[in-house]
Amino acid sequence: MRLERGRRASLALTLNFVAFAFALSAVTTSYWCEGTRKVPKPFCTGPVVKAKQWFCIRFNSSNINDTRLVQYIFESGEEKFLLRKFHTGIFFSCEQAADMNGFDCRDFFDIAPEHERGVLWLCIVAESLYLALLFTGGALMMLEQCPCFSVMNKLKISAFAAVCTALSGLCGMVAHMMFTTIFQLAVAMGPEDWRPKTWDYSWSYALAWSSFGTCMGSAVTALNRYTKTIVEFKYKRRNIAKSLLIKQKMMEKDLPDQMWDMCLTAVPADGAEARPPPPLPLNGHKPSTGAPYVVEMVGGGPEPHQGRGVYC
Repeated sequence: MRLERGRRASLALTLNFVAFAFALSAVTTSYWCEGTRKVPKPFCTGPVVKAKQWFCIRFNSSNINDTRLVQYIFESGEEKFLLRKFHTGIFFSCEQAADMNGFDCRDFFDIAPEHERGVLWLCIVAESLYLALLFTGGALMMLEQCPCFSVMNKLKISAFAAVCTALSGLCGMVAHMMFTTIFQLAVAMGPEDWRPKTWDYSWSYALAWSSFGTCMGSAVTALNRYTKTIVEFKYKRRNIAKSLLIKQKMMEKDLPDQMWDMCLTAVPADGAEARPPPPLPLNGHKPSTGAPYVVEMVGGGPEPHQGRGVYC
């Protein structure tokens, strides 16, 4: 039983640790959503190179200030546009640079619609509470493993750990749903120089919801272990109380200690073969036997019975 409780405690602590690692990785990265933006190609600057620069538009002549020359470009239709990749998190949104080397990042708070920025702040607060409560639950689970606490104190610590972990899961769920709403509003109502053409959820978003799932699994495991231990204690206490009640009733009848279970003495009846006395009853059931025996009554002579016994 102790081994089973120890395994459940280790499982709850492991799930809590995994949930905290996933949540921390998701919050500190900016890959909740990613996609592409369709933007016009900028004009190429600098000296002419032999290789064609596909990320910008170059005129047929490098001397664009000479009005006597006819300037024209070779790109047409969709070739005039460029698809830049971007990825967004709770704090930052990054987009590929103009030369397609590296990313330029800016604050996601500037991208969100003005009337929805309060919801973004609530999302950040909820994520912070999620991490704080999850860490607190894990710390309490580790503290519970300390052998210096009594069984009842360990139960109290386990209950607090389960409550903290469950509350952290609720905060995380609310925060993830808030970010989903904020991002969709930013796609529809955000600035023109940011609105994406295509987008989808990325691996940080998957990590965030995986963290929520493992967090709730840890809370359920800890709460189930606490509930099962309480039920076991109540069952043992009920059995002990029942035994004490029976002992008290026996003592009220002034019976000796040897007669607490039963006061049965079986002897062979007249004319019957001498047989060993029947075995004592087990679990309140009388043994089945066909041999007649008598029960010695207190203050009287033997009275013959057929397969019957007198119980105290």
